[in-house]
Formats: sequence, structure tokens, C-alpha cells
Amino acid sequence: MKPWVFALPLLCVIAVSCVAVSTLPAQAQARSGHHSSGDISIGQDADPTHDDRWEGSAQGTAYSKFNHRFVGVLVLLFGLGELGQALQYQLPSWIRLVLPSALAVIGPYLLMWSDHEAWPIGSLTFLQTFSGEDPEIIQHKFYGVFGSIAAVSETLRRIGWAWHPAWAAPLFILGLGGSLLLFIHSHEHHSGNHMIELHHALLGSFGVGAAVSNAMVSWASNVSKQTLNRWEVAWAGFVTVMGVQLLVYTE
Repeated sequence: MKPWVFALPLLCVIAVSCVAVSTLPAQAQARSGHHSSGDISIGQDADPTHDDRWEGSAQGTAYSKFNHRFVGVLVLLFGLGELGQALQYQLPSWIRLVLPSALAVIGPYLLMWSDHEAWPIGSLTFLQTFSGEDPEIIQHKFYGVFGSIAAVSETLRRIGWAWHPAWAAPLFILGLGGSLLLFIHSHEHHSGNHMIELHHALLGSFGVGAAVSNAMVSWASNVSKQTLNRWEVAWAGFVTVMGVQLLVYTE
């Protein structure tokens, strides 16, 4: 394989970041005409699925930061585990199960606690939560569902019960689909939405690089062991950086 091919994930990150970040000022300006920092919408135009008094409040910001950083700890843990294996350190065999174990926590956690107003912990019913009226909630639940599915598929792969390459698809879909969703993931009721979108754009960019690298690790054929190992390092490196960024997430 040509050496320049290893730059593909980085090129994806740079290209997607430039496109996404360049649109943020325009998006923030467009939304500022509808939601000022001190405005609480009441009446016909208010979003019935979103409590503006919570979004951007001290309690809401603390809740959001905790969720991002809690997930960040788990992502960083399995990223470091993957990196240690990619660098061929002498590690216990159970390290390969850190990734599915972390996803087994992240998935159900996001399904349950991603949004304080959503089912099952909030005032919204199951149908209201999944009605699609609030895309932000739907996207959070998407991460929860696919995180849970990927946890199962990766466990089966790593204990040797699933050998077919198709079993690698859930993790790839989680990585790529979840990363692309970050570019349209908006907290439009939050006064600091511009900063939030910037964080998400960068996180999504690293996620695209991780997904491309993971696809090469899982499905590349006719490549040398050295080439495959480089893709493994790239995959683990991107995931580790994502974990660090989640840990420093702010609003």
C-alpha cells in the first residue's frame, strides 16, 4: 500500500473540520435572531419538548458537562487500551475487552440519562421522546442504541465467537454515523451554542478519522502486517484524542 494512504484519516479530519467550522459563525448568527441569551420562549413558537429554563442554566450546563466528561473517561480508557495493543505492548489478554465493556456502559447510560427532560427520567413520555420533535434528544438516543449494539458485537468478536467481517459493521456505523451527526448536533436554545458546535465539529472530525482507520483495520485485504498495524495505531490515536476532548468539554 502506498505511504500516502496513511494520511487519509488526517485528510478527512482536516477537510471535514474546515467545512464544518466555516459554517459555524453563520449558523450562530442565524440562530441569534431567534434566541437571545436571556430569552425564554413562551407561547406558540416555544418548543414543547425543550425546557429553555434548563438549557444554558447553571444546573443544565453542569449536567451536560458531567455527561460529556463521564463518557470521555470511558472513551479515553478504551482508546488507551486499543493504543497499547496497537503499539504491541505486553498487556493482559483482558485489555481487548475494555472497549466493549466501556461501550456497554456508555450505551445504556445515554439511553437513560442523556437528557433530563426525556424518557425515562424526565417528564416526556416514550412517544414524545422518540417522536423526532427534538433532534437533539433523538441523536443522543441514537448514540445510546448503537453504543449498546456495538458493545455486543465487539464482545462476540473479541472472545472469538464471531468471525465474519460483517460483525465489525456496528462499531464502524457508530463511529462514522455518530461522527457525522455531530456536525448537525445543535443546542440551539443554549446561549453558548457557537462554542458547543465548535467542540462537536472537532469531535466529529476526529471521529471520521477513527471510523476510516477502523474500517481499514477491519476490512482491508492484501496488506502487510506493518501496514495493518499503522492503521491500528491511527484508529487508537483518534479515539484517544476524542476521549481527551470530551474530558475538556465546556459550554
